[in-house]
Amino acid sequence: MKGWLAVWSDARQPHRDDDAMKATALLIVCSCLISGSFGKPQFPEQEKEPKFWNTWAQRTLKNALTLETLNRNTAKNLILFLGDGMGVPTVTAARILKGQLNGQSGEETQLEMDKFPFVSLAKTYNTNAQVPDSAGTATAYLCGVKANEGTVGVSAAAVRSQCNTTEGNEVTSILKWAKEAGKSVGIVTTTRVNHATPSASYAHSVDRDWYSDNEMPADALKDGCKDIARQLFENIPNIDVVMGGGRKYMFPKNTSDVEYPGVAKHSGTRKDGRNLVQEWIDKMRNKRGHYVWNKKQLLSLNPTSVDYLLGLFEPADLPYNLERNTETDPSLTEMVEVAIKILRKNPKGFYLLVEGGRIDHGHHEGKAKQALHETVEMDRAIGQASLMTSIHDTMTIVTADHSHVFNFGGYTVRGNTIFGLAPMMSDVDQKPFTSIIYGNGPGYKLVNGGRENVSTVDYQDSNYQAQAAVPLSMETHGGEDVAVFAKGPLAHLLHGVHEQNYIPHVMAYAACIGQNREHCFTSSGSAVLRPVLSSMATLLTVTRILC
Repeated sequence: MKGWLAVWSDARQPHRDDDAMKATALLIVCSCLISGSFGKPQFPEQEKEPKFWNTWAQRTLKNALTLETLNRNTAKNLILFLGDGMGVPTVTAARILKGQLNGQSGEETQLEMDKFPFVSLAKTYNTNAQVPDSAGTATAYLCGVKANEGTVGVSAAAVRSQCNTTEGNEVTSILKWAKEAGKSVGIVTTTRVNHATPSASYAHSVDRDWYSDNEMPADALKDGCKDIARQLFENIPNIDVVMGGGRKYMFPKNTSDVEYPGVAKHSGTRKDGRNLVQEWIDKMRNKRGHYVWNKKQLLSLNPTSVDYLLGLFEPADLPYNLERNTETDPSLTEMVEVAIKILRKNPKGFYLLVEGGRIDHGHHEGKAKQALHETVEMDRAIGQASLMTSIHDTMTIVTADHSHVFNFGGYTVRGNTIFGLAPMMSDVDQKPFTSIIYGNGPGYKLVNGGRENVSTVDYQDSNYQAQAAVPLSMETHGGEDVAVFAKGPLAHLLHGVHEQNYIPHVMAYAACIGQNREHCFTSSGSAVLRPVLSSMATLLTVTRILC
């Protein structure tokens, strides 16, 4: 296939007439035929043998049979990985990308989440929306209650932006249930720590955009509603680990940012004059609490001597992983590793929410390359967490809040770069097209009254906006079900198709926290769920499931 890709590369001219277009098409076809005539396989030679596929299937079958002995242990630890906007097409495309980054064709690659033994689907609609947003969905999978779009930590009786509908409609999250049970709790995100997903863990707000009091209307402040940044520090005392972006919402208005001094858009936003970071530092001064704002500070910490950690690495969201300054900005994987090292010191275990939040942003901007690299980075973090925990006593769930109108197709051949062209031209406008495409978004462009010829632009660029069918300044969410991957104690309770709000109930049931703990004890008070296995049994379980 290198032949026809080279033709495209050489043929990138801004304008061409119909004859030139037809000639180019002929060259592509001939190139494909020539490359095929050399007999070079488009897939590994071993895949020609039925034995290869039969052996693989039998190995998978044997692993599946081990799941007959269900893990009914109590979950000491709970980890929820949330890929914001990570629909099934995103998972598949990220799998291919991961393989191609490792020199493989990609399709046969396994993501870390692919190794989880149980998979189900979650219905993502909000109570008032067929296609949901990240706030209403976060309330569902964190608080166990479906809610209206744009609201966090409140039931559907609350109305977006109407402060007076907050009181009495607050709902609590599994993070709070875990904290009340004596577990350590943490939040790690690549967005602002007061963005929609993390805020549903601790806040009760009828508007997801009330990041600080600066973004709130006067009447809401007058009626006593609190901004989300303030709620982070006041609603659930002593959240053990908080890492992400959002610095500017914690400082008084016009306070210069420590990393970007003099850049107005990064300065503090708070009108109440409060310095929430300094307040936190003062409060934690004698509690082994540490505040960090860059990678060097984070990685220089000794987790054994840290009980509380606040890490705010950007004024707003963290940069895309492809654009991250690896000297100053921590990766999601690095943040997760530090978080687990701190949280796991608690003998009662921990709850950790990890959000790959910028998957969503990449899709909204039509930048598929950014979105997919964000997904691959979250998968690395999943792998890191797996290395640091045991499938025996840690329930880990990976899911998404919603999907996007993102997909890929065009009859691409095996191993075609996921960001590449389809091996054909449109039989309608006789122009090439990329495999990746969006249903709507900023990638819709007209040139001389027709669809843009993608061979005239660098469609491999990190910020290339893939073509879209409908013009919008921002691409929209999708409404289909999302995958839920689960492993660990009672992971088999996630099966089939569920409402999204079912997820925290399963996690709480597995950990014996929250509202239904009767199953954890007999009438005499002894534990019902199985005790911990020996370390050897744990090793064997992990080997059977993951290998």
